[in-house]
Amino acid sequence: MTKKPIAIVTGGAGFIGSHMVDLLIENNFEVRVIDDLSGGHLENLNQHKNNTNLVLEKADIRDINSAHSVFKDCEFLFHFAGKGDIVPSLDQPSDYMSINVLGTVQMLEGARAGNIKKFVYAGSSSCYGLAKTPTTEDHNINPGYPYALSKYQGEMAAFHWQKVYNLSVNSIRIFNAYGERVRTTGLYGAVFGVFLKQKLEQAPFTVVGDGSQSRDFVYVSDVARAFLAAAKTSKNGEIYNLGAGNPQTINYLVRLIGGDIIYIPERPGEPKCTWADIQKIRTHLNWEPLISFETGVARMLDCIENWEHAPLWDSISIEKATKTWFTFLNKGK
Repeated sequence: MTKKPIAIVTGGAGFIGSHMVDLLIENNFEVRVIDDLSGGHLENLNQHKNNTNLVLEKADIRDINSAHSVFKDCEFLFHFAGKGDIVPSLDQPSDYMSINVLGTVQMLEGARAGNIKKFVYAGSSSCYGLAKTPTTEDHNINPGYPYALSKYQGEMAAFHWQKVYNLSVNSIRIFNAYGERVRTTGLYGAVFGVFLKQKLEQAPFTVVGDGSQSRDFVYVSDVARAFLAAAKTSKNGEIYNLGAGNPQTINYLVRLIGGDIIYIPERPGEPKCTWADIQKIRTHLNWEPLISFETGVARMLDCIENWEHAPLWDSISIEKATKTWFTFLNKGK
């Protein structure tokens, strides 16, 4: 009997990480999840709760020693764990740097000690700042807030380990991932989490600015496929931009969901458009986005009850939550 390959997924109880777990188990992997459950949820893994091919190591990524048995005999390590909310990073910069940079270093050390074949880092398109579009991987780096800086420095650490310690590393800079299980915590952030709760409560959608801004939304199952391809490839030391390559406006998203709108002030320092140039990932990894935006939104509406316990945001609570953003990023005004 052939032994199953083993993969580690940090943050595997979270949004993207749990979909990565699904895909790996579908592909006959044994999966070890590292997650402290501060942001992820056990219910994201419930479909596998009786599956002996899934093991959960509940721990902070900063606290796992590189000699831990979780790293032994693994083929791939997919690193999604970290703090991912943009707005709160302005209030908690040290937490973001600690978890997203030092936590990454700890995982790199574990991968090095365990002789893991490929470390795939979940990077962020936020490192580009207000970028030219479509954005290529060689675009200049200009992180505009602590979250973006911490993700970029974590990526740089990964490539430093590749250079110095010969660890095989690829990084994928995710643009705007969405799909089932997208975050429903009390922190103001992801537009889908905000809008779907508002839809459930028949409250108006809080649209930033005039809603003409566009985002390169990429469906979460397509994201997971890209990460598996980046692990399996013989290519090493590569950065890949990951979006659908087809930006959608917030106004169009609202039309697909259906409901009333109220407009709230545009936030300084936010891009008018995010748009990944995906030629490289298409060419190198033979990856294509499979889920259209319309199909993806429909799938989320089919499970809208999952947002029943999410916080309901309105213009007043959003103004309070983003006060720091306007304080620090309202430059020149």
